[in-house]
Amino acid sequence: MDVILIPGLWLDASSWDDIVDPLREAGHTPHALTLPGLGVTAPESSDIGIAEWIEAVVTAIDGTDGDVVLVGHSGGGNVAWAAAEARADRVARVVFVDTTPPPPGAEISEFPVVDGVIPFPGWDFFDEEDVADLAPEVRERTAPTTRSVPARVPTDPLPLSGGARHRVPVTMLMGGMDEETFRRVVQQWGAFAAEFDAIEDATVVPLQTGHWPQFSAPDRLARALLAAIG
Repeated sequence: MDVILIPGLWLDASSWDDIVDPLREAGHTPHALTLPGLGVTAPESSDIGIAEWIEAVVTAIDGTDGDVVLVGHSGGGNVAWAAAEARADRVARVVFVDTTPPPPGAEISEFPVVDGVIPFPGWDFFDEEDVADLAPEVRERTAPTTRSVPARVPTDPLPLSGGARHRVPVTMLMGGMDEETFRRVVQQWGAFAAEFDAIEDATVVPLQTGHWPQFSAPDRLARALLAAIG
């Protein structure tokens, strides 16, 4: 199976380095992406938004033969879900890594803009539950690998229409919530509840990690991905 690995904000293809070898050893072909405008100055990235990130993933799908699995971490899940809508006939499964299927118009989040781009705000910026399992040496090693993202990407409304994506099987690898908890909690999230309820085949698997398992627990994440891919 071709497995397209879509990083979240500030991360490039190298963020999947500890995941690609287990996928290859299992016989799959991983494609770790670096999305457009990463680390690029404002004058060069001002025209890049979420649509261009989605287009990059659709292009990656079109560059393969047969079915693919899309894996989206964090904000990369928004990109994966829109690409699944665009190529539902080619996507065998979408795997969300500590994020949820977003409804039309959803934004990733808002972060401080500096010199027209959004730099990585540092590990201390995030909630303790998200980063608690990132050891000091892991934080020190990974922070320098982050790169700024184009200012529009996190707050562009997600362009989603139609319902083809709802027929694509979904696995959600959640940091802390099991399926029963998630199904109860998501009903309080408005449009996210309607989006989740529309999916014909969705499974929630708890990882018992923080928000960046590719850094804090790569072996566990790799095993969960292989199980999801089948």
